[in-house]
Amino acid sequence: MSELQPHEAVVPHFHGVTMFQLFIAGSGTLGNKQQPLEPLTVQFKDHHTAYGPIVAGPQGLSFVAMRMYTGNSEPVYLNKEGYRDRLKPSKRRHLTSERVRFSIEPVLKERAEPVWETLLKDDSDGMHAQIVRLGAGQSVEGPNPGAAAGYYVFVGNGTLVHNDEELPLWSMVVVEPNEEKFTIRSGEKGLEALVLQYPREESND
Repeated sequence: MSELQPHEAVVPHFHGVTMFQLFIAGSGTLGNKQQPLEPLTVQFKDHHTAYGPIVAGPQGLSFVAMRMYTGNSEPVYLNKEGYRDRLKPSKRRHLTSERVRFSIEPVLKERAEPVWETLLKDDSDGMHAQIVRLGAGQSVEGPNPGAAAGYYVFVGNGTLVHNDEELPLWSMVVVEPNEEKFTIRSGEKGLEALVLQYPREESND
């Protein structure tokens, strides 16, 4: 997780691995067009795809970078010489969702059945960002981990029950592509979780 001070900026850069990024607290802007960043916004970036600057607002900005593989994950800044030599072929997707809004506790708890909503999707390689909303004590089967490159489950509201433990806000579970199917199970107050599925792609190490 990165926490930027008020008005602090991260200059344009890219990474050698594909990433989801979640803007979870504070506010800020993205890019030269100053696209607003508010909690909770989902961003997807292909490997070797430049983005930025990220500029925090007056209350600061917190965001979480989520990678399925570490690989060459260090940032390569566009204001440094030689960055072009480190570029590799990529789809160059840089996608940002609409702001995700969460339910108040009574609505969350009393939801009658699980509901899935798509935030970002590309059927060509299986990339898919969703939110699943469950009432108290409900469960639903997650995506097939082997259908693409695995996925993260991120608790955005309520709690997630995993291995008999109730995981609170901002907890994460990673489901790798070689694992068995994963059951998403809510706690006694319900659950709203992001399910972030990585695209099929060759290693970029």
